Amino acid sequence: MTTAGTTPLRIGLLGTGPWARNTQAPALAAHPGVGLSGVWGRRAEAADALAAAHGTRAYTGEEGIDALLETSDAVAFALPPDVQAPLAVRAAEAGCHLLMDKPVATTVAGARAVADAAEKSGVASVVFCTLRFAPETSAWIAEQAAVDGWFTARAQWLGSLYAEGSSSEYADSPWRREKGGLWDVGPHALSVLIPVLGDVEHLTAARGPADTTHLILRHTSGASSTVTLGLSAPPGAAGVEIEFRGERGTASIPGWAGAETAFRGAVDALAEAVRTGVPHACDARFGRHLTELLAAAEEQAQAG
Repeated sequence: MTTAGTTPLRIGLLGTGPWARNTQAPALAAHPGVGLSGVWGRRAEAADALAAAHGTRAYTGEEGIDALLETSDAVAFALPPDVQAPLAVRAAEAGCHLLMDKPVATTVAGARAVADAAEKSGVASVVFCTLRFAPETSAWIAEQAAVDGWFTARAQWLGSLYAEGSSSEYADSPWRREKGGLWDVGPHALSVLIPVLGDVEHLTAARGPADTTHLILRHTSGASSTVTLGLSAPPGAAGVEIEFRGERGTASIPGWAGAETAFRGAVDALAEAVRTGVPHACDARFGRHLTELLAAAEEQAQAG
């Protein structure tokens, strides 16, 4: 159960897949302000292996979820979004703070249930949109948000996860293959554009080749932006570019160190929200809003 004054913050990990193995478990185990209270997985052998690698306890089964929540102040999720959402509600109702992956859910109802549960239970929440927590990019976003006079922006996030010859273990994710780049990398792009240009007041979406989706956004600041998202680009065409243009010229997003470093920043943000009681800007409510925008874009793109 949650105890805001607990040091270190006990965080349990739900999930044992590549994201948990490569990013979340190492980041949590190495964080000086965190105790990794356990690892839960649907497969006992996977939970045992990941827990043993990081010196913690393994849990499995329905009873294992309850046991992990009971011994944790917070939980981190490395699960498909529509598995994550009901478990996040369950964790919030048990008094655990939430460190969620993006998107929170792929249905508006699921995302709203998470935000409502977090608010009702009074727990802190953070949604891990990488660029909001990587030191290099989070500082850059804050710098651009402090500047007035932006006219337009362009965001392009193209991966080659499903390109011919790709051997990425992340390509085995059924939800990612079904929902494509809009849902997988769309939250990253929106999490940069919205704090700088303001909320999206009008959205137009259209399909491109394979899983590619194109968005045209009008923001509350009066600026507009274009977004291209996909996971099936040829390797030579893959890459991330985000650029703002305005009265002071052009600003392009810098590179960042990697997901594990960014995830440690998200852990710090959750701990700060727990300590102060001040919600983080990238919390469950923001995660709900991202799902609302992505669902609207998906519906429009499918309608042609």
